[in-house]
Amino acid sequence: MEVKEPLSFGNCYHVYNRGNNSAPIFFEPENYYHFLRLYAKYIHPIADTYAWCLLKNHFHFLIRVKDLAEIDVMKFTYSKHDKPKTIDASRQFSHLFNAYTQSINKRYQRTGSLFESRFERKLVDNQQYFNNLIYYIHHNPVHHGITHNAILYPWSSYGTIISEQPTLLNRQAVLEAYGSKAAFVAYHEQEQDLTGIADWVIE
Repeated sequence: MEVKEPLSFGNCYHVYNRGNNSAPIFFEPENYYHFLRLYAKYIHPIADTYAWCLLKNHFHFLIRVKDLAEIDVMKFTYSKHDKPKTIDASRQFSHLFNAYTQSINKRYQRTGSLFESRFERKLVDNQQYFNNLIYYIHHNPVHHGITHNAILYPWSSYGTIISEQPTLLNRQAVLEAYGSKAAFVAYHEQEQDLTGIADWVIE
């Protein structure tokens, strides 16, 4: 079995995975909502989220694992203990996927694994990759022919970034990466060259 590099404190990652044998992992709207609730529960305490997209059989997140000093262990509300013995970002994602799999198996009377493998993670180590990846994540529904316009797809962070509504997403950091909200929208309205990240995306 391939050993995955653990998620390291202070680094940005593209985190993604898909259903076992590319099968669906979301079956109805409530599944998407439940996944996002679990994400807020398990991942928000240990990571900043910059972009996300959930599709019927796979998902994408762009995150930054917080530095250890930034993590408030009292936000680990699911823990049976006052605070965890160790803080492990990779384990937090495993908790998320296990909890979601258990809920789906119970709801739809299924058994076995829901996801294809251990989740994939790619280090995001430069600004161009960061900006292009956000564009790629938001345009994934367009790429797969689900919609003709990224803003019309309801299960991504695009609409949240351009809105004024309260959010756990790190909206300010995203807009600063592009320069402004107008620049963010303009960037997403133009076709971008994704050659540089072609080897790090999921179909």
